[in-house]
Amino acid sequence: MGALPTKGLTMNRTNAIRNLLLSLLLAVSAFAAPAYAQISVNINIAPPPAEYEVVPAIPPGYVWAPGYWGWTGERHVWIRGRAILQRKGYRWEPDRWEQRDRTYYRTEGRWVRDKGYKPVKVKKEKKEKKQKGNKHDR
Repeated sequence: MGALPTKGLTMNRTNAIRNLLLSLLLAVSAFAAPAYAQISVNINIAPPPAEYEVVPAIPPGYVWAPGYWGWTGERHVWIRGRAILQRKGYRWEPDRWEQRDRTYYRTEGRWVRDKGYKPVKVKKEKKEKKQKGNKHDR
C-alpha cells in the first residue's frame, strides 16, 4: 500500500497535452487554409491548342465555362467545359495560359464585374380596373 499510481497520472497528462496540441493545430489550420485558395501554376511546357467542344443547351440562369488545359505536374490534361451558375452583374473569365519569356503561367477562371451590365427591370402589367356602373345597365 502507499504506492502512488504515477504511471496513470503521467498517461492522463500526456493525453491531455496531446489533445490540446491537436486542437490548437486544427484551429490554426482552419485560419491558414483560406490563404492558399488561389494556386499559381508556372511551367516551361506550352499547353496544346484548345480542344473543340460542343456546347450543350444551357439551362436558364447558367453560363458556359469553356474547357482548358490543366497541369498534373507531369503533363497537360484537358478539363472539359461545364455549365456554372450565373452571377448577375458579372461575366465569366475563362481559365487561360499566358507566356512570359520562356515560362507559361495559368490563370484560373473567375468572375469579373461586367462594366456594361444594366439590371433589367420587369414592368408589372397594370390590372384593368372594373368600372363601377349602375346595376341597371345590364
